Amino acid sequence: MIASRWLAIAGMVLMVLIGVWYAMIRMPGESFHGPIPTLSADEQVLERELRSHVFTLAGEIGERNLWHYDKLQQAAEYIRTTFQRAGYEVSGQEYQVSGQTCQNIEVQVKGAKRPEGIVLVGAHYDSVKGSPGANDNGTGVAAVLALAGRLADSRPSRTIRFVAFVNEEPPLFQSHQMGSRVYAKRSRERGEQITLMVSLETIGYYTEEAGSQSYPFPLQLIYPRTGNFIAFVSNTDNGPWVRKTIDSFRQYTQFPSEGAALFGWLPGVGWSDHWGFWKEGFPAIMVTDTALFRDPYYHTAHDTPDHIHYDHLARVTAGLHQVIEDIANAP
Repeated sequence: MIASRWLAIAGMVLMVLIGVWYAMIRMPGESFHGPIPTLSADEQVLERELRSHVFTLAGEIGERNLWHYDKLQQAAEYIRTTFQRAGYEVSGQEYQVSGQTCQNIEVQVKGAKRPEGIVLVGAHYDSVKGSPGANDNGTGVAAVLALAGRLADSRPSRTIRFVAFVNEEPPLFQSHQMGSRVYAKRSRERGEQITLMVSLETIGYYTEEAGSQSYPFPLQLIYPRTGNFIAFVSNTDNGPWVRKTIDSFRQYTQFPSEGAALFGWLPGVGWSDHWGFWKEGFPAIMVTDTALFRDPYYHTAHDTPDHIHYDHLARVTAGLHQVIEDIANAP
């Protein structure tokens, strides 16, 4: 009797574990393995563009936040000008923080068939106090700018919107004054139909060093210990979107990738601009190199442009181009 009871309990535990694996860990397709192919001619152009954006934001402008408000404004103007040069009409959402005017910056490609549906791609352009913010988050902003330029003349079914958010870093992180939360709240009040928000957060640091990748417990038992991959991450509610986006990425892109739909309270899962959209009820995911769980320069004065792996950043950005088009044109 006791043996059969323990066998039943073990069976139930096994079923729960299998269910968790299917819902949170299992992803379609396979991660790329082996030597990464040489960049194509177009990807080489993209690499140079991304490098230029990161060097301008983190090298020439440098630390940009409320303590370096003039630099924050310089970054905003650079983003605005880059959007304009790509042919966009630029809009800004201004709001006050401690007597300073801050702004989210947005452009969009109007959808041809379902313009009310919005695929939003965003990244924060401020840096943490004491850091020039090359990877966090110059790389994310660089990708947003490059993607916007390449999609400016496209004819998507849904609207594609590109947004540079302000004030993601502490002390406004996960507060009502965080730029992406301010933006998402306005979108909710306007009744906007955001199909998916994609947050690009620290996407430029990669290494082949064994043991270079860490995780919150117990994820190190599941995922690779080498930090050479890009990650698609969200909470369990957005698991289907994690699977759809990584499936698209893997179809087009020869680059290692991992996906996870985890509990939102796990460290790192909600640590970017997608959090603000969760709070307002919108579907949102994060694409990331995992930041502090890999990058030794994260949130330090050494987060400089020379530590970014631009060839890998270009390959990831090219893959994201295809992902965005897939979402925007999906039935």
